[in-house]
Amino acid sequence: MTIDHESVPRPGRSLPAPRRLATGLLDRPVGLRARSAPSLGRHRRPFRSRAALPLSLVAVDSLAVYGAQAGIAAAAPGLHPLAGAAALIPLLLPLNLAGGLYRNRLSLSALDEVPALTARAAVATAFAVTLAGCLNGHWPDFGPATPLRLAALVAGILLLATCGRAFAYHLLRKARRRRPSPVLVLGAGHLGQRIAAALTERREYGLRPIGYVDPDPVLLADDARLPVLGGREVLEREIRRHRIHHVVATEGAADEAETAAALRDAARLGCQVWLVPALREYGPLGRFPADHLYGFPCLPLARAAMRRHGWPAKRALDIAAAGLGLLALSPLLAVCAVAVRFDTGPGVLFRQQRTGLDGKVFTVLKFRTLRPSNEHESATRWNISQDHRMGAVGRLLRRSSMDELPQLWNVLRGDMSLVGPRPERPYFVMRFGQAYPEYADRHRVPVGLTGLAQVNGLRGDTSIEDRARFDNRYIEGWSLWQDAKILLRTAALMLHPDGS
Repeated sequence: MTIDHESVPRPGRSLPAPRRLATGLLDRPVGLRARSAPSLGRHRRPFRSRAALPLSLVAVDSLAVYGAQAGIAAAAPGLHPLAGAAALIPLLLPLNLAGGLYRNRLSLSALDEVPALTARAAVATAFAVTLAGCLNGHWPDFGPATPLRLAALVAGILLLATCGRAFAYHLLRKARRRRPSPVLVLGAGHLGQRIAAALTERREYGLRPIGYVDPDPVLLADDARLPVLGGREVLEREIRRHRIHHVVATEGAADEAETAAALRDAARLGCQVWLVPALREYGPLGRFPADHLYGFPCLPLARAAMRRHGWPAKRALDIAAAGLGLLALSPLLAVCAVAVRFDTGPGVLFRQQRTGLDGKVFTVLKFRTLRPSNEHESATRWNISQDHRMGAVGRLLRRSSMDELPQLWNVLRGDMSLVGPRPERPYFVMRFGQAYPEYADRHRVPVGLTGLAQVNGLRGDTSIEDRARFDNRYIEGWSLWQDAKILLRTAALMLHPDGS
């Protein structure tokens, strides 16, 4: 767990001190009011349209395994192709899934996937034969594992899978031409116009552009066929009006920050977002095959964090860890409560309003380390670590972060998570949202006890802009393993408390 209040950046840093907030940001024009995190409802494609291609490819690969096993069994009487396929399919399908071979893609080519299919079929076959030899009598007998026989099995799987995928892609292209899906183009610059023209002419991609989303389209040609619908403010309306499930984002928008925010909103609304960068020197991205849109490199962006498959496991981990933590730490909590009672008097717990998921306000719990003079001080004072009113117990609780332990109850209730952007008071959320365009995007996921910004040293007298950037990086790259790393690094930092 990390600190709750951070120090204000010193003069010359990126944020004015609290005593200057009232005369600084409050004097800005009304048009520069803080952007609050939008509460966007999910707008998801029907399951059959999202799962049609992946499920058909799974069926193709399964039939390819069975067909290859049947061919081997025909040449070697006594083998059972169904039993052999049942043993091999559970090994091959997860490998293909991890390699991105079941993703929805724009450019469809079975030949592009031959190297990946070959490698995974060979690994799955070798592993299955090895297991069959180790567990003889429990797994199906694959027969004599001669090099020629194994090569024939892999070649049969590859041939049938490639032919099956080619046929499936042929059917999908026909379906795309017959019923193209409406798409929005983010950015009305030169590249955006070329992408829109390519999608209009090449119907095999199955995307029919209906307009541009750009707050200030300075490069739009006079003879442009598509309208500029507006900026970020029209995104949700147009997505729901036209039942849009794909958004293509390009460089060239006049306001890059606004376009980036629109891109994040599109992902939260359930759209598949495709990014077309200005530079074309892009090959395959990691373990996934390269994709392109009529020669332009096209990168599929990851789904919104809360729509990924591992997110329910994150919530289950929060419940289990918070519940067990409250039980295991109950003696320590009792000792802290007694110490606070003797140090600050009645009112052991300190309750404060914080901003969480989608900008909703909740009440956070902490052990009281001092008693503020009034509610205004509690809501608007930035840092109390050096306050002379804090006693020895309060200083110890803050230096060890034990004053944060009651927030495990907030985690159990669902107000917070173990890992996420640190919550802040509504007063400062409004101020930081005015100063930093990306700050409001932190509220796309539940807030947390600790976060990526905190374990990277962004605590105390550090830049709010840097913290917002790290928080958004955490959200966009979220995974369960990233949460585990942050928790381990937080535990290490707690061994060297600094009291900030």
